[in-house]
Amino acid sequence: MQTLTKRWVTHARITPAAEESLHPYSPLMRQILFNRGITSPQEAREFLQPGPPDGNPFLLSDMQAAVERVLFAIRAGERIAVYGDYDADGVTATALMVQTLTALGADVQPYIPNRFDEGYGLNNEALSELKNQGVDLVITVDCGIRALDQAAHARRIGLDLIISDHHTPLEEIPAARAVINPKRPGDAYPDKDLAGVGVAYKLASALVARHPTPNFALEEVHDLVALGTVADLVPLVGENRALVRAGLRRLRAPQRQGLLSLMGAAGVRPSEVNASHIGFSLGPRLNAAGRLDSALSAFELLTTRDVFRAGQLAQFLDNQNRERQRITREMQTLAEEIALSEEETPYLLFAAHPDFNAGVVGLAASRLVERYYRPAIVGEQGPETTKASCRSIPEFHITAALDQCRDLLLHHGGHAAAAGFTVANENLPELVSRLQQIAAGQLAGEDLRPVIHADAEVRLADLTFDLLKELDQLQPTGYGNPHPVFIARDLRVARSRTVGRDQSHLKLTLSDGRKTLDAIAFRQGHWQENMPPRVDVIFTFERNEWQGYVNLQLNVKDIRASGGD
Repeated sequence: MQTLTKRWVTHARITPAAEESLHPYSPLMRQILFNRGITSPQEAREFLQPGPPDGNPFLLSDMQAAVERVLFAIRAGERIAVYGDYDADGVTATALMVQTLTALGADVQPYIPNRFDEGYGLNNEALSELKNQGVDLVITVDCGIRALDQAAHARRIGLDLIISDHHTPLEEIPAARAVINPKRPGDAYPDKDLAGVGVAYKLASALVARHPTPNFALEEVHDLVALGTVADLVPLVGENRALVRAGLRRLRAPQRQGLLSLMGAAGVRPSEVNASHIGFSLGPRLNAAGRLDSALSAFELLTTRDVFRAGQLAQFLDNQNRERQRITREMQTLAEEIALSEEETPYLLFAAHPDFNAGVVGLAASRLVERYYRPAIVGEQGPETTKASCRSIPEFHITAALDQCRDLLLHHGGHAAAAGFTVANENLPELVSRLQQIAAGQLAGEDLRPVIHADAEVRLADLTFDLLKELDQLQPTGYGNPHPVFIARDLRVARSRTVGRDQSHLKLTLSDGRKTLDAIAFRQGHWQENMPPRVDVIFTFERNEWQGYVNLQLNVKDIRASGGD
């Protein structure tokens, strides 16, 4: 199966009423706002200039009970452990909660399980060890909502447990002292899309409200909230948008030596940090620690005040990220061979192999989804069990599908678009067969090609530095609040060449006869062998700074020969 062609879908033209209502903005900005459901000046102001993140944390179920238990532990001198996940969301949430509790005077320690030895989430052995170390209270961040057996074990050994999480719960909620999750049935908190670090921030907010201290302000952890929220691909709307905007202000004047060093290793200017830098440069480096080894190095980077140590850790994470990229490329190639071995392409792609790295299977699954627009599962097959990561498309809720197969699974959980599970190898064939049937039942008849939504068609003359300045008001952009996408047609290819370490990317110079602009097309180097003389492109618009020069650039998402469909 070849890489799929993509569907280009342009948003409907703005209505005359909305055009009139949004007249203070430029015509192109009016259309962009309309595409996001904004039709009045008030809505535009609230979107472009959101207020501070001030949702009442006590609207979350069990928040009052959690605060009372934590403050009792602080007053009594009890030892608290913050139990996090090993991805960027979990690591930032762990650092946030440890920093907050330390400032409030708590005796606190972090605990992040090792992906390879312990797997995801709470485990009984870790809880027992923490109890043996004298821990009285465990607070989870970004995990625990499905840990029914582990919560029961904590209760049996006399270990109090507070769960804070954002993943989808089961019908039964763990029997903990408090369970904080906006997705709980009946929970009154209005924003259901907080990341794990966002839920941890709400707990921190509630603690500071009840126990203020002159040594700590919530603004000090806004950078952590922005990092984890963007890296975890939760929608950048509502409170998440306000949280990330506040965090970006903090990141542009970084107070953490580790983040300053990480930006240096990633080639990111602190004063210019935006959500894209988090998603494509900083987040992957934080994630690399937990994917290849222990996430504790990422946690230390976020918390160290030692300049020399921060530099060491930043370089270590940068090296790990390069290694992660190499492993991902090799795994993707083998995963494609396994998943597409049948003559007919299945509705759900599945690949498992003993040599797959458990920390990178999710990235390989993402690449399969990106290339073939099918839900994909990639797993490391061990002697007795297979641990797999799942990625999906909007038309298929992967966690709901796993829920239908829970009788075959040892552990599972996740979101609509991403999940993970562990299955005994003896049940693996039946699981794959059942998931294939579920996918076929839901996806048969669907046009399974990736869709790129464009805000408008433009001329190259429309693309100016003034437009870029106006588009900056839309930041932070990302999942749920996409960066504006445009279409330009019938452009002459003045120059083109492949670039990148493996020559997989494409560098272009495009002209409409009146204006000429440079363009970059990532992972589209295959066009070079048969480049049409004139092309249509769908792209985002950005600055490109190189050796002190700042130029306008198209970031091309897809290319077509002009005059085609």
